[in-house]
Amino acid sequence: MPARRWIAGLLAAVTATAALAGCSGDSQERRCATTDGVIECAPDERSAAPKLAGELLTGGSYDIAKDLGQVVVVNFWGSWCPPCRAEADDLEATYQATKGSGVTFLGINVQDNRDKALAFEEGRVTYPSLFDPPSRLALAFDIAPNTIPATVILDRDGRVAVVIRSAVTQDRLQPIVERIAAEKPAPDGSR
Repeated sequence: MPARRWIAGLLAAVTATAALAGCSGDSQERRCATTDGVIECAPDERSAAPKLAGELLTGGSYDIAKDLGQVVVVNFWGSWCPPCRAEADDLEATYQATKGSGVTFLGINVQDNRDKALAFEEGRVTYPSLFDPPSRLALAFDIAPNTIPATVILDRDGRVAVVIRSAVTQDRLQPIVERIAAEKPAPDGSR
């Protein structure tokens, strides 16, 4: 009997989290264009990214505030996720190709175990990843990246420019990142 209660409680929590993720950015998302799983917001329709800070997978801490003024590509991933494995090389290649133009990458490892995540990342990517097993950071976005993998591109003003709710390839991701990197920051410096 206690096992049934535990399972029922777990299912209720998962359902509530999924509902929250699905509804959190509803009105924001409707103001943005969606094509083939890519949600793109015009500069005047972009919302500020939530505070992204926490413990790095490899130890130490990270705060996105240090990267203001750069385009930040945020990728949500898990070692248990086959599409995440498939896109890892493409993410790293895009990072290497664009980092010279004021672009940085940040991974956010979700619903994972630290040892498995470290083993997954070793030799695959050179950019940092936050360790967020409960997926709290994803739930903070106005347009929730409610799939794994998901990639969010923040403009130089720290606003959500693009949300991609599927695995990416370099051919698909790099032109989007380069276009956002070519945009000028807001003249008033508003973030």
